[in-house]
Amino acid sequence: MIEATGLTKDFVSRQRTVHAVRGVDLRVERGELVAVLGPNGAGKTTLLRMLTTLTPPTAGSARVAGHDVVARPHAVRRSIGFVGQGNGAGHVQRARDELVTHGLMMGLDRGTSGARADELLDVLDLADQARQKVSDLSGGQRRRLDVAMGLVHTPPLLFLDEPSTGLDPQNRANLWEHVRRLRERHGVTIVLTTHYLDEADSMAERVVVVDHGRVIADATADELKRDLAGDRVVVTAPDADSAARLATLARALPGTRDAERDGVVVTLRVARATAAVAPLVEAAVREGVRVGDVETHRPTLDDVFLHLTGRSLRESAISTEASDDAGKDAA
Repeated sequence: MIEATGLTKDFVSRQRTVHAVRGVDLRVERGELVAVLGPNGAGKTTLLRMLTTLTPPTAGSARVAGHDVVARPHAVRRSIGFVGQGNGAGHVQRARDELVTHGLMMGLDRGTSGARADELLDVLDLADQARQKVSDLSGGQRRRLDVAMGLVHTPPLLFLDEPSTGLDPQNRANLWEHVRRLRERHGVTIVLTTHYLDEADSMAERVVVVDHGRVIADATADELKRDLAGDRVVVTAPDADSAARLATLARALPGTRDAERDGVVVTLRVARATAAVAPLVEAAVREGVRVGDVETHRPTLDDVFLHLTGRSLRESAISTEASDDAGKDAA
């Protein structure tokens, strides 16, 4: 569905060249749901804008839904749906009218556009709001209407650029439940960007991590957590001497990636915690080292990002939201 090779985008600002996207290779198969993660400024939105023909690449190539994004941009646009970060519907329009109009602009006849609008309003639980003005809809209803607009012409590929930003947890969960049902019904391929790591973890078959304009990781969420972040085993010893000896034993065990001691607490990073605890305790018993509490922790995608970049994606998102809020308050 998507095949990009060496995709690059440079911007010139105040006589300085900004390398927004640097030689990205990306392949997305039909029917996949792929999440693209990265902090603001990492290049993920620019990457999406190139794949959706909104921004021409500086170098490299990309085919989307079988069409070259430079040579056949109109064919690409007819084959995709795109839900951006802002609301796309006109506030004074009625919900159904906006959907029908969007379908007509995408080349559907009036009958087909109306039938498709009614179908999507029903599937996305917006039938009761069909005649309401967009300005009267709740935030969650507006985002579902945006998704409906992206799907009204039945595209095989849907791009979602941070679709749930600004929604409360209940509306976020509701939106993703509807997207999940649509995907099961129509087999739509989805590429999404998000700051909500739980969304990527639970929804996506693959996670692509972008930083400084490059793809620095591409695998399933489980593979990234297992291979890059690893499980943590936290052992509390009765005293500092026992902790020091325990850390030495832990470092010598096969499968231990690192072991750090902080006072009486020893923290190990391993591929699988369940396979590491027994050998560690056995070694401690054999050497006469006393062990207190043992806790195991599964990694998160934020642990993966922290391991890859030295930064927390969650903290980056919170900092950005706080900055945006401050800007709104100042305005």
